[in-house]
Amino acid sequence: MLGVAGILLGILTLVWQDFNTWQQIEPLGAIPHRDILADIFAAIEIIGGVAIQWRRAARAGAVALGGVFTVFALLWVPRILAHPLTYDPWGNFFEQSSQVAGCLIVFDAGRKQKLARSAYLLFAICVISFMLEQLLNLSATASFVPKWIPPGQMFWSVVTTMAFAAAALALLTGRYALWASRLLTAMIIGFGLLA
Repeated sequence: MLGVAGILLGILTLVWQDFNTWQQIEPLGAIPHRDILADIFAAIEIIGGVAIQWRRAARAGAVALGGVFTVFALLWVPRILAHPLTYDPWGNFFEQSSQVAGCLIVFDAGRKQKLARSAYLLFAICVISFMLEQLLNLSATASFVPKWIPPGQMFWSVVTTMAFAAAALALLTGRYALWASRLLTAMIIGFGLLA
C-alpha cells in the first residue's frame, strides 16, 4: 500500500501542480518555481512507488519515497518550534513521519530488523498522534463523516478515535500488531474514499 500511496500522491501533485494537496510544503509559503519543484517531487513519488512493488527495487523505492517524506516532515519542524503548544504542526509532522516509518520498514525488510523495530515504534507514535488529533478536534472530525452513514457523525468520530487508540496499543505491545496495522490501513483508506 505504501507504494500505491506514493504513486497516487505523485499523480495528485502532477494533476494539481501543487504540493498542498496534503499540506506537504505549506511551511515554505510562496516559493519560486513551485510547479517545477512539484513536478520533480511527483516524479520521485511515482518512481519510488513503482519501485517498491518489486522485491529487487524495493529498497531503492523506499529510499526515494523516504527521502521525499522526510523532507515533508522536517518542513514542519520550524512551525513546531514557533508554536510548540499548537497541535496542528505536530499532527502534520507525524502524518508525514508515518510514511517515513513505512519506508524504513520496507528498506530493512529481510535484514537485521533493528531499523524496522525503530520504525514500528515511530509508526505507533504517529498513530497516537492521529488519535490525539481526532480527540482534540472531535467535532471537526465528525463533520468529515458523511451524514448519510448511520448511526451518526459523532458516533463514527468517537469510534475511529478509539480504533486509533487500540491500534497504537497493539503496535506498542506487539500483540495483534499485524491485524492492527491491516485494520488501520483499511480504516484510513475508508477515510479517503468517504470523507
